[in-house]
Amino acid sequence: MAGSQLAKRSRNAVDPHEEPSAEWGWHGRFPRGREIGGWFTAISMFAMAFFGTQIARTEQLYLLAFGIGLVAILIWARVRQRTSWRR
Repeated sequence: MAGSQLAKRSRNAVDPHEEPSAEWGWHGRFPRGREIGGWFTAISMFAMAFFGTQIARTEQLYLLAFGIGLVAILIWARVRQRTSWRR
């Protein structure tokens, strides 16, 4: 009995007792959207740094530093996601 119940549950199924919000709507994650949003934000920062109307160089340096940091985090997350099965 228990084996058949476990077989029916999908891999990403959410137990309503553990997550009450699963009863009234969609309950899940959106990892691809986070990645797309991150890349969009990084590209926007680079665009603002190169095509913006900054008077001083300080704003450009901050935009470039945060953009490079965001790109590094996105690449690190992608590599970590690909190699997670090896652990």
